[in-house]
Amino acid sequence: MKALTGLLLLVFGHGVSSVLHSLHYFYTASSGLSTFPEFVAVGMVDGVKMLHFDSNTQRTVPKQDWMEQVTRDHPDYLERSNELSLGSQQTFKANIQTLKQRFNQTGGAHVYQEMYGCAWDDDDDSTDGYDQFGYDGEDFISLDLKTLTWVAPVPQAFSTKQRWDGERGYNEQQKHYHTKQCVDWLKKYLSYGKSTLQRTERPRVSLFQRTPSSPVVCHATGFFPDRVVVFWRRDGQELHEQVDPGEDLPNHDGTFQVSVDLNLKAIPQEDWGRYECVVQLKGIEDISTPLDPALIRTNGGKTGVGGDGGKSGLTIPIIIGFVVVLLVAAAAVVGVLLYKKRNASDKRHKPVCSDTSSENTEGQNPAPEAQPLTTVQS
Repeated sequence: MKALTGLLLLVFGHGVSSVLHSLHYFYTASSGLSTFPEFVAVGMVDGVKMLHFDSNTQRTVPKQDWMEQVTRDHPDYLERSNELSLGSQQTFKANIQTLKQRFNQTGGAHVYQEMYGCAWDDDDDSTDGYDQFGYDGEDFISLDLKTLTWVAPVPQAFSTKQRWDGERGYNEQQKHYHTKQCVDWLKKYLSYGKSTLQRTERPRVSLFQRTPSSPVVCHATGFFPDRVVVFWRRDGQELHEQVDPGEDLPNHDGTFQVSVDLNLKAIPQEDWGRYECVVQLKGIEDISTPLDPALIRTNGGKTGVGGDGGKSGLTIPIIIGFVVVLLVAAAAVVGVLLYKKRNASDKRHKPVCSDTSSENTEGQNPAPEAQPLTTVQS
């Protein structure tokens, strides 16, 4: 899932001509974690958190101002979403116990997750959908929308696969939800939150290096949306070797950050002038930063051969670490999901737009997170 790694994690292709929008729902059940809710559900549009439910509060809470208009236009939206989350909570709680039996576990901390949703390309109008489960950070089972069968990467999921493969009608329903209903709702959310979700904020780009022998990190931060492309180039050609790309991470202010490392071991310093970091974001000109020693911030308080106090070299990794803490503690499930990358495993709570489609009800159906639940049996 990597959240379509973004599993999605919504990425532009180089050239950045189209935008891949996404609607994700993350469900997480846990046991043995006293400081973490037993169940959390989070809804995200283009990487922006819009809905939150957890077992401590027992209620669905909108997380964006523009969601107020959604609830005004659809008066039963929150009530139905809350009912669905409450039902999912019970199903996930039961299924995590089933999974512990399948994996011959008794005590300890365990996490059962699901990520489902859809993606829409605003350029060619193509769509995609996904429904993936995981257990303790590993893939458990996922739906193949092309064959309408389930993929079981571990032996403990085989019995679930056999049972779910036999539910052809239900799988057809899932396909309709992920390729039609979910996309309809995604477009609605993009319209409601246009001023926020479709804004563009220019990234700030810097280079830093922890030690003289460390890779040079090209770090872009403060950008929105999260569909930025960052890569290293030599003599005008993109590098695919000697580089280590990172993942987009959220900042506390709703913007994003990402970094890409360049390994300097095989690069003589006299050749540094041939290299540059390029940042691309739709709506702005490419930002190119040359591999210039004078531009590199370091932990030692110098900027390459110049020097700038060294604050940024230390600050960037600290910020990234702080974001990780925020994701786990504040964003609850989202943090766990993005790090464990996709997954909600064995309980057959299949996300399904539990009810009629928005096209048939003119949007009066509940949020796309609403889906029929199916339990996994021992």
